[in-house]
Amino acid sequence: MNTPDALTPQWPVPTAPPAHDPALFARAMRDMRLTWRARGVLAELATGYTPGQEPTVSELVSLTRDERLAAEGRDAFRKAVGELRALGYLTPDATTASAVGERLVVDLAPAAAARLIPQRYGHSPLTDAS
Repeated sequence: MNTPDALTPQWPVPTAPPAHDPALFARAMRDMRLTWRARGVLAELATGYTPGQEPTVSELVSLTRDERLAAEGRDAFRKAVGELRALGYLTPDATTASAVGERLVVDLAPAAAARLIPQRYGHSPLTDAS
């Protein structure tokens, strides 16, 4: 039996960090318009894949329960992708927009309008004038 460390990944592990703006990524990960599940899918897709080697929606949905290590099912994944598409975080790649196995392009611009949890107590470093 292979250990998880000995397995060759289905999708290449990025060799360089993603080019996304770290502040926008942090806002996206705290956007209260998204479920935790959708934020996890966004984090996975935003981690950076070599262009053209990103997994398609069909490939991600088709992972078996063993491959997903019993994580959320296909319907849950589809709902999360739907959330991300509705807010504009994911858009279809123009070259595959009509295909069933479409690739999705991550766009963190919607994070600029993220609904964040306001600070309830203490002073905010952005508004504290002392």
